[in-house]
Amino acid sequence: MAGRPKIFDEQEAVAKATEVFRDKGYDTASADELLCAMGIGKGSFYLAFKGGKRELYIRSITQFSEHLYKKLSASISGSEDKIQFIRQFFLNLADASDCDKERGCYLGNALVQLSEKDHEIKKITVQLLKKLQALFAEAIKSAQADGQITNTEDPELIGWYLSNLWNGIHVTRRMEGSPEILKSIIEMNLKILN
Repeated sequence: MAGRPKIFDEQEAVAKATEVFRDKGYDTASADELLCAMGIGKGSFYLAFKGGKRELYIRSITQFSEHLYKKLSASISGSEDKIQFIRQFFLNLADASDCDKERGCYLGNALVQLSEKDHEIKKITVQLLKKLQALFAEAIKSAQADGQITNTEDPELIGWYLSNLWNGIHVTRRMEGSPEILKSIIEMNLKILN
């Protein structure tokens, strides 16, 4: 006997739960808030997410991470000026009025808040940082070969520098909300792309 069929789209339900986690945080998001946002009952929830709230959160982080990486990768690949795109990507981080889902601070928050408590969450966030590093390094290597930037540092190292900047800005914006200050910090760091 196969049991009752699922009557909801798991990816859509996870995306709705992500909004609750993004707004409330993992610890303060209640089961009732999650179920209400997802539009499912307890029975369906535990059938789909046998590990409960933790499994849902891990699925949320994974799905969000994959979406963010695919979108950023496609945008960089499709850009005529990859270095200018990367510059603008970082500068846009300063202008976000809140934890904008397109800029990835949900993952930055997960890395800061829970990665030391939960090995699986740390693994997911570390994988994203490594993928970002590789994406940035590839763009840098191409720009160096084309003479678009004069910096001759190892593109792999610059890629790590930029992924660290992405992560660091998400941490800094938790303490400093001034777009002007954030933009100045980002511009100073982006001199590495000259």
